[in-house]
Amino acid sequence: MKRLLVFFTLCTLHVTLLQAQENTYNLIPFPAQFNGGEGAFTLNAQTKIVVGAKDVTLKPIAQSLATTLKTASTLMLPIVATMAPTAKNVIYIRQNKSLGLGTEGYKLIVSADRVTLDAATPQGAFYGLQTILQLLPTAVFSPAPVENVSWSMPVCQIQDKPRFVHRGLMLDVGRHFMPVSFIKKYIDLLAAHKMNVFHWHLTEDQGWRIEIKKYPKLTQVGSKRKETLVGQYSENYPQKFDGKENGGFYTQAEIKDVVKYAQSRYVTIIPEIEMPGHSSAALAAYPELGCEPSKNYQVATKWGVMNDVYCPTEKTFTFLQDVLTEVFALFPGKYIHIGGDEAPKEAWKQSAFCQELIKKLNLKDEHELQSYFIKRIEKFVNSKGRAIIGWDEILEGGIAPNATVMSWRGTQGGIEAAKQKHNVIMTPNTYYYLDYYQANPAKEPLAIGGYLPIEKVYEYDPGAGFTAEEQKYILGIQGNVWTEYMPNSAQVEYMTFPRATAIAEVAWVPSGGKNFEDFATRLKEHLKRLDYLKVNYSKRILDVRAVTQFNNQGQLQVRLEKLDSDSKIYYTTDGKEPSTSSTEYVMPITLDKITTIKAVTTAGARFEEKFFIHRAKGKSYTYANAPAEGVDTDKKKLTDGQVAQSPRNSAEWVRMTGKDFEITIDLGEVKPVTKVSANFLKVIMNNVFPPTSVEIGLSRDGESFKDALAQPVKYALEGPWEIMPVVADFKTARARYIRIRAKNAGPAPEGHPSAGRPTTIAMDEVVVD
Repeated sequence: MKRLLVFFTLCTLHVTLLQAQENTYNLIPFPAQFNGGEGAFTLNAQTKIVVGAKDVTLKPIAQSLATTLKTASTLMLPIVATMAPTAKNVIYIRQNKSLGLGTEGYKLIVSADRVTLDAATPQGAFYGLQTILQLLPTAVFSPAPVENVSWSMPVCQIQDKPRFVHRGLMLDVGRHFMPVSFIKKYIDLLAAHKMNVFHWHLTEDQGWRIEIKKYPKLTQVGSKRKETLVGQYSENYPQKFDGKENGGFYTQAEIKDVVKYAQSRYVTIIPEIEMPGHSSAALAAYPELGCEPSKNYQVATKWGVMNDVYCPTEKTFTFLQDVLTEVFALFPGKYIHIGGDEAPKEAWKQSAFCQELIKKLNLKDEHELQSYFIKRIEKFVNSKGRAIIGWDEILEGGIAPNATVMSWRGTQGGIEAAKQKHNVIMTPNTYYYLDYYQANPAKEPLAIGGYLPIEKVYEYDPGAGFTAEEQKYILGIQGNVWTEYMPNSAQVEYMTFPRATAIAEVAWVPSGGKNFEDFATRLKEHLKRLDYLKVNYSKRILDVRAVTQFNNQGQLQVRLEKLDSDSKIYYTTDGKEPSTSSTEYVMPITLDKITTIKAVTTAGARFEEKFFIHRAKGKSYTYANAPAEGVDTDKKKLTDGQVAQSPRNSAEWVRMTGKDFEITIDLGEVKPVTKVSANFLKVIMNNVFPPTSVEIGLSRDGESFKDALAQPVKYALEGPWEIMPVVADFKTARARYIRIRAKNAGPAPEGHPSAGRPTTIAMDEVVVD
């Protein structure tokens, strides 16, 4: 094969990876500079690992390689201090401080005779080791010996260093506690992907998870909640609870052990101690820290934002300084995350002490009071040689002088912080919140909501919206794993991977140097590594997805898409189970009647969906009352041939708040109409009420309508969410226009969490037969 030096840019990456696929260069994250070649270096019983006497700090890297190989291959490679310069069948691991690749960079040369890994630091060598492991057969990750494997690495030359210094993953253990064994596995997975920051979210409304010796009630009381919400937050009205105590915390000895474990893998742990909000668990333990010391504060049993927050008294500041002092002793890193997000101001507004403090300090409002709170904490943290990170709400009321902002509510917080010359870490929820659904919510395990497939994770450009000068303040990026709906480690793994691999690559590769199609190809091989590591990752990247469109003749066409470019799709439309003997998918499928498409890929993914072909499909319609801005702007959602499958998927529904839902569909010409149906959503807890009544009328001229159905819609407020169908049977009518009027339920009733506020109607596909 012809040698080719390839710089990791968008225009050359595809060429690189065509070569890479042939030589199995399935590296994630892909190196900054890469040069592939012909041939391979093959390990055998005579192979030696060479670490010079002067490079003693690199010996643990060599030992890690030897141990991994021994486990998977039974090869026992000795580590020696010297070899002749012309020696063959050796792996050199050397320290070279003049590489010019920074503290995390490395240079790796694989030839048929030898392997040479150079790095300026042990951390750089550690990342070079991860690349070596990925160049070897995936079986190297096996926890047990694997037979009949050629233990070789393809020839290549690599010069590599990361784009960002902060490449992180957060794990929330406040909502659901995770055992130490899993925390270590999580750290292992970070390190294997060249990520270097574990953000440990240790305190929450639902549980305080870190032992503080000066305040034992924090774990005696604050680490336990009496029960936990059942189902999705808005699934039941009233909400239901499981009646089972839930708890757990980490002792200081356990935390020290985890910190040491992370250090050995070059992962820095950033602990998060939330303030002033998300503090219900602490207030349950020490109610004197709240604005109502006599209140019976409880560890929260459901999710969301709680009104109970720390009161900014001297007693509170003493408490927090004591807590942070013990935290400093456990975590040696520079940063402490102090939260600062979602801190309602109601308690402060009602507090005579807070209102007097606002006047005394000449503050404008409660937002500036929070700024005062954060600045006091930062001053203390800085006095101990540390620095704070806070969620982007710390910008409100004035940012603390030396704070780093973690931008989660989109990207604007990060951009604003950079304008003020503050360091930022980008973690926008629409791209990097890994608690969002990654496929069709109707077919996925319960999640908080939203939709974030892996291709969207990968497409995020951390520098977008920043000027060149402002980009200098971007420390890096981070994925966040909030565990409201992740009760165990298996579900955390499912939601985190492989989306975290996409984040790892975005954090590592140079700006402009990524291409999703190539990433997806490499990821298929990488998933085999995750199999060996026993990671319960999502296989949704192999899925088939359907997109509907209408051709020039107004016919419904179904386009089947997949991220797995290597596999083929075979499908049926006659109800039979598909196989590789079925019709191969090569172009959109045109449908002229209600049809269920079933499909299978050569990678083993299966697909099934029912498409509704009816007289209104693809037809235009008008609203009497416009929905919210940005909702159904092209007026296609209600006649696109896809009927909502689940209350979970908000994207399937068109919503209108505080108004009657009225649309008129134009069929284009007078046609027979025998039946009109539509579904309405009932999610009472989320203020989505079915209409009180529905009128469905027909007209030939668009002026005079005959109502076929004008009756109340009956339902009970109590109970689970559900889809409520409304059907009008016309038998032999003819019409061009169809009008549907759904009467809004009015303000939410007394006793409802949104009592007095406007309610919402949500409707899906209007099916006309």
